[in-house]
Amino acid sequence: LPPGSCRAFWGWLNAVFNKVDHERIQAVGPDRAASEWLLRCGALVRYQGSPKWQQDYNGLPTGPLGKYKIEAIDATDSCIMYRGFDYLDGLEHVTDIKLEKCMYIQDECLQRLSETNNLQKSLQQLKIISCGNVTDRGILALHKLTNLGYLYLSDLPGIREKETTFRVLQQALPNLELELDLE
Repeated sequence: LPPGSCRAFWGWLNAVFNKVDHERIQAVGPDRAASEWLLRCGALVRYQGSPKWQQDYNGLPTGPLGKYKIEAIDATDSCIMYRGFDYLDGLEHVTDIKLEKCMYIQDECLQRLSETNNLQKSLQQLKIISCGNVTDRGILALHKLTNLGYLYLSDLPGIREKETTFRVLQQALPNLELELDLE
């Protein structure tokens, strides 16, 4: 294999994993379709009323349409990318999202996250850790998540204007508890 072709192949495959299937969302409901997307990309989901994280695509619970509501998403080491974020639009119960070591997460993704109406209402906790493509612009975009109560930021080398960025964010979201572990 020529050098770089393996990376190109994975990039292509990840793009396929992130392709949004709107018919599937219609057929099985937003939470089921989003669960399939997230697990396909290597993320975990936890449903309302359950302590257990779902990680096995084939072990996703079945039941009546809309029975299982995603409450938390742990995208550690996953290949979720911007083009898959349409799956988040229909989720109404997500309180908690962790983005750790997500190589495809960049500012546009955080902007998209904060412009998602349902997440503006439901999201309370967000952790962004070791996502090398996130900059101040992405963090500032989070100001639309008006119910966010806790934001943890760690190992984000792309953040350059820490003081200014956090002051602006704190002014926009006065109730936000901001925990930082940055160089």
